[in-house]
Amino acid sequence: MSKRPWMFVVGGLLVALLLAGVVSNYASSHPDGLDSSLLKGCTVDADDNIIGGSCPAQQAKDHELADSPLADYGVRGIDNAFLSTGLSGVLGVLLTFAVGAGAFWLLRRRSPGTGATAGGAGDDPTTAPAGTGAAAGAVGGSADRS
Repeated sequence: MSKRPWMFVVGGLLVALLLAGVVSNYASSHPDGLDSSLLKGCTVDADDNIIGGSCPAQQAKDHELADSPLADYGVRGIDNAFLSTGLSGVLGVLLTFAVGAGAFWLLRRRSPGTGATAGGAGDDPTTAPAGTGAAAGAVGGSADRS
């Protein structure tokens, strides 16, 4: 394993930020399968408003978080649609990254031992003393079978 996993993490974060902040604006605005199946039987106008017919989408109600700051793939209060969508994507990526990093940090801190890695005897299992978990695991568990 590389000694610099942070380069990989930072690179992945930058790619995710680029995709969420810029590329997400070019996603299709046409309804997906669920939306289109709920509109079957109804007539809709150019703005996707139901103007006639009968379909399950007529019973749809606003979500209870419809007034939240990041509802509808945008940031409330920002009128520029491109900027609003990109900013909501970036905020979503950063929030997800922060929660994930915090979870990994908590799990890492709860590992047994003081200062030792998960192997129990350092980074290189081939240099661990005989009989330890790392050395036994490195040679397939054949530590002392007489």
